[in-house]
Amino acid sequence: MTAIWRKKSSLLFLAALLVFQIPVFAAQDDKDDDEKKKGSKDDVEAIGDRDVGKGMNFYSLEKEIALGKALAQQVEQQSQIVMDPVVAEYVNRVGQNLVRNSDAQVPFSIKVIDSDEINAFALPGGFFFVNTGLILATESEAELAGVMAHEIAHVAARHGTRSASKAELANWLTIPLIFLGGPIGFGARSAASVLVPLKFLQFSRGAEREADFLGLQYLYKTGYDPYAFTDFFEKIQAREKSRPGTLAKAFSTHPLTPDRIDAAQTEMTTILPPRDEYVVSSSEYDRVVDRLRVLQNRGMVDGATEDKEDRPTLRRTTKAPDDGSTPSSDKTEETEEDKDAKPRLERR
Repeated sequence: MTAIWRKKSSLLFLAALLVFQIPVFAAQDDKDDDEKKKGSKDDVEAIGDRDVGKGMNFYSLEKEIALGKALAQQVEQQSQIVMDPVVAEYVNRVGQNLVRNSDAQVPFSIKVIDSDEINAFALPGGFFFVNTGLILATESEAELAGVMAHEIAHVAARHGTRSASKAELANWLTIPLIFLGGPIGFGARSAASVLVPLKFLQFSRGAEREADFLGLQYLYKTGYDPYAFTDFFEKIQAREKSRPGTLAKAFSTHPLTPDRIDAAQTEMTTILPPRDEYVVSSSEYDRVVDRLRVLQNRGMVDGATEDKEDRPTLRRTTKAPDDGSTPSSDKTEETEEDKDAKPRLERR
C-alpha cells in the first residue's frame, strides 16, 4: 500500500509540476519569438538597419557596383533613354524616396527607357531602369511605386550577385566570360531588348517571394497603399490574357501567382501595422503621365524640344466689355500646375 501511495504521490507531483511549468515554457517561447522578430525581416520598424542580403556571395559591394555599372552601360548603349527633365526627375524622385525607406546599402541611379513593354528592372549595384510602357500601364503613383519597390528589394537582398555566385559554382567560366563580353555571359536578351546576363534578371521563386515580402514593406514605410502592388499585377495579368504580348518576358516568366498573391495579402494583414490613410496618387503623377503621352505622340520622348524661337507668345484675353474699355489680358485662369501637388489619400 505504501508503494502504491508513493507512486500516486509522485504522479500528482509531476502533474502539478507540469501544470505550473507550462505557463513558464509558454512565456519563454513568446519571449524567444519577440526576440527573433525584433530586427528580423518581419520587423518593419527595423527597415534600414537589417542585413537582408545575407547568403553566399562572391561579390563585395564595391565589385557589385562596378559590375552593375558595366551592365548599365550596355543597357544605355542599346536603349533610348528618356531625357525629358519632367518625366525623368519625377520617376527618379519616386524611386529615391522608396530607396530611402528600404534596406538597400548602395546608391541608386534611376532612368527611364522609351519602350512600350510593361517592365522595370534593377541591376546589381542599384542601376534601375523603368520602361515608359510600365508608367502608362499604371493608374496611380502607388501602383508605379509598388513595382519599383519590388525591384529595389531585389537589389537590397542582393539577389543578382547571389544568383551569379551560385552560377559560378555550377560553371566557373560563366563569370569571367561576363567581364570579357563572351557569348555565354551575354548570350540572352533581357526584357528591355538589350543583352544582359539572365542570371542578373531572372530569380528563383524564393527570391521573387522575398522581393514581394520586402517590397511591400518598403511601399508601406514610404506611405503608399500596399494593396496597389497586388491590384496592379492582377490587372496586368488579366490584360495579358486578353492581349498576349504586352508583358515583358521578365514579368511573364515570374508571374504573381495565386500563392504569391495570398502570401502578399497575408503579410499586409499580419506584418504591416494598420494605418488610417495611405498615399494612392498625386496630381503630379497625373501630369507626368499626360505629358508622357503627349511627348510620345510628338515623337519627343528622348528630350527633343520644339523650335519656339519664331513663334509669337499668345495670351487669351477676356471678352471686351460693353462700355468700350480695353479688355484686360493680365488675368489668366489657374492651371493644374499652379495648384499644390498634394497627394491623394485613401482610407482603409
